[in-house]
Amino acid sequence: MNKIVRPAPVRKSVRVGAPPERAFEVFTAGIGRWWPKSHHIGAAEMETLIIEPKVGGRWYERDVDGSECDHGKVLVWEPPTRLVLIWQIAVDWKFDPNLVTEVEVRFIADGADATRVELEHRNLERFGEGAEAMRQSIDSPEGWTGVLQLFKQATEQSEE
Repeated sequence: MNKIVRPAPVRKSVRVGAPPERAFEVFTAGIGRWWPKSHHIGAAEMETLIIEPKVGGRWYERDVDGSECDHGKVLVWEPPTRLVLIWQIAVDWKFDPNLVTEVEVRFIADGADATRVELEHRNLERFGEGAEAMRQSIDSPEGWTGVLQLFKQATEQSEE
């Protein structure tokens, strides 16, 4: 009998020079400004990424040709401290409505004008046989590490 190995969640954190309210706003409403254009799953080039600001809201990309491609849904919406997104992108980098992994993002005040942002991508065993490969991908420098660095840069830019 084979023992199923449950991959550990991917956990990342970054400290940003902004209060939690601004960090949350940039992460959610501003995601289309900083999310890497290379990280898309639609057939066309991505124009923007959108998170609808409510429980049950869509998390999706709009591509330059006007098409839309779901990434998942909003499971928890608690501004400015916590966001949980349902990630429904399978190992083949296509939307799968039957796949549910979770990305939890916490925004924790760290001094007067700073926030520690903690991200956990969990339930990776739900990727099935490709779980370990997917974990390695999202844990790589091009995965959540790089994505959070882009978020940090966008958050610390002067407010418009």
